[in-house]
Amino acid sequence: MKSSALSRIAVVVLACLASIAGGLSLGRGGAGAAVSQRRPLIGFSADTLKEERWQHDVNFFVERAKTLGADVLVQAANSDDTRQIRDIEALISRKVDVLVVVPHDGAAMAKAVAMAHEAGIPVIAYDRIILNSDLDFYVTFDVPKIGATQAQYLIDRIKPGHKMRVVRINGAKTDHDAFLVREGQDRALKPYIQRGQLEIVHDDWAAEWKPEVAKKIVNAAITRFGHGIDAVLAANDGTAGGAIQALTEEGLVGKVLVTGGDGELAACQRIVHGTQSMTVFQPVNELAAHAAEVAVKMARKRPVIATAETSNKLIEVPTAAVDVVAMTRSNMTELAVKRGYLRFDDIYRDAPPALRPPRPG
Repeated sequence: MKSSALSRIAVVVLACLASIAGGLSLGRGGAGAAVSQRRPLIGFSADTLKEERWQHDVNFFVERAKTLGADVLVQAANSDDTRQIRDIEALISRKVDVLVVVPHDGAAMAKAVAMAHEAGIPVIAYDRIILNSDLDFYVTFDVPKIGATQAQYLIDRIKPGHKMRVVRINGAKTDHDAFLVREGQDRALKPYIQRGQLEIVHDDWAAEWKPEVAKKIVNAAITRFGHGIDAVLAANDGTAGGAIQALTEEGLVGKVLVTGGDGELAACQRIVHGTQSMTVFQPVNELAAHAAEVAVKMARKRPVIATAETSNKLIEVPTAAVDVVAMTRSNMTELAVKRGYLRFDDIYRDAPPALRPPRPG
């Protein structure tokens, strides 16, 4: 992410085009004053709701928007670009005031931004950037830091005199964030690869972030290298789960380090039991809440604050980024439970007493 002088000093104020253009309406009929007085309607177009992570995002977003006095219409495209465009057309026809999009393909959804703008509706990209478009705002995690955090976990566990042999599972090539995660990994790993302390022996992309594709990638790596694998650098918890299935079949589970990302409940449970090593805690409750706050402010024609800018290959998009941190068994209750993301009883429901920490007060 690149910061401009303006965003460093204070902020990018996204005013309503209504205010700038002297009363032009954004969204459902009426001028700015009328919009600010009625209940905003927000359209949320999700790539998919098949994964636990995205179900959490949508639920937290809807809950926060409702507390702020707004209604939300949710559509899920099941990772189909054509369907997502149709979903967005339907949301536009419902005259939503703001459109929030989790793009399946960041390039393909540039069309959605153009359609929404033609209807006078501002667009917020959620978690994944929309490329080559006049996007209004981007709410995300520090995505390169996700990759750097995963890589650093492995770096910290390189044994003296031993070259760590790593299988890398990237995310979907259709998701620009997958490239940013990889970029963060590469920055952290480069010196250790150059010094011969770490080697990526197998490197592949998991289409659609599918666990079953990740499993096949690890199966292929084991076929090539046998049990001479020290770690799996998995880009998210779903691909980590697929990797762990392959390792389990080979009797390697718990013997090979496995990274992850998203802080999903299933991943936390695996970490407790020692089959996954870590995840990157991405507090989607905080991300979703912030995105809802931005959306409601934009619907009501109020200023929106950005702390950075992100290039989408056409413009520098005003951005608000939520920080991430490595989560392991040792800090799980502090991060996931105390910050209101997951329930203690859900994480530790199948854990033996020896693996259950004190319940936080």
